[in-house]
Amino acid sequence: MNLSRIRAAVVTAVLVTTAVLTPTPAHAANTLTMRGADVSSLQRTLDLGGKYYNASGNAADPYDILKSAGVNYARLRIWNNPASGYNNKAKVLQQARAIKAKGLKLLIDFHYSDTWADPGKQFPPAAWAGHSLSQLGTDVYNYTYDVCTALKNQGTTPDSIQVGNEINVGMLWPRGQVVNNNFAPLASLLKQGYNAVKACNSATQVWVHVADADSMANMRWFFDGIRSQGVPWDVTALSYYCMWHGTLANLYNVIVDARTRYGKPVVIAETAYQFTTADADNEPNSIPGTVLCDNIPATWAGQAQQFSWVQNTARNAGAVGVFYWEPTWYAIKGNGWDPANINGTGDGWDNMAVFDWSGRVNPSIRWTP
Repeated sequence: MNLSRIRAAVVTAVLVTTAVLTPTPAHAANTLTMRGADVSSLQRTLDLGGKYYNASGNAADPYDILKSAGVNYARLRIWNNPASGYNNKAKVLQQARAIKAKGLKLLIDFHYSDTWADPGKQFPPAAWAGHSLSQLGTDVYNYTYDVCTALKNQGTTPDSIQVGNEINVGMLWPRGQVVNNNFAPLASLLKQGYNAVKACNSATQVWVHVADADSMANMRWFFDGIRSQGVPWDVTALSYYCMWHGTLANLYNVIVDARTRYGKPVVIAETAYQFTTADADNEPNSIPGTVLCDNIPATWAGQAQQFSWVQNTARNAGAVGVFYWEPTWYAIKGNGWDPANINGTGDGWDNMAVFDWSGRVNPSIRWTP
């Protein structure tokens, strides 16, 4: 997820509506064993003195609030050397200790960049600028192994690691970009990441993550491409935001196809929905409250309903997990979206978090098995 990309994309967003759409049954045979929350901005909020409140209005630890709503997995992005000093190795190690102390599982999301990496941009870290493809492969291996080993050595071994973030057409551009259907460069980088994770801890699952829940053709193009190059991976990860990625019926079909075609577990690594049409700060909302899906209103009840429908769809399609993106990133001054100007920008996500502008949790939100 990248907020600047969202802001541009939302201009052309198509409202997803259906004449008749009812949530799929909650009693499906499959179980969502990974019920996740990306809490990458949480440490900054806490360092700024931000407070979180449970549904009764009482101040509480945000991890405890999320756990009580059903969360059992936390996701953290890692940037190589961000200007903000957050989401780097030191901060990830710090936050991983808090996460594991709460009994939550841990997913580390490597962007391999000093800032946001997403389908629209994959900037190499400044320290790797000008490196050849072969050098970048070594960089990916060494950095992945170093971070994973540091986490392991402090007793917070990652349960899962993403080798890249929303790498629809590759990572570490231009070296690792897929051009003219040539997946070989990207494949070489993914193999290095996979090998580094397994050398650190063989039980840690390696995820490959794209934002292709909207299109079976695009999903197949990517995963067929890396499979043809012999890339190993453990979990197929997709982003699903209903504003861009189509209907729940389409999501169901893409999940089923990805699961059966590649024989690997499927997880929705990112999803979210707005709870208000209003804006809490001077940073425009990344997704305006007027951009709705399935005729579901931008209210606390509506946010919970849409999230429930996404979980039901994923569950019935045979997926094993759903992660909400940045549920704790409520509007607090100084926790901006731009790592180069964290104090001078807002988060743009204040209407998409599951905590309101005073830090109180949506009382209806639930992560369900």
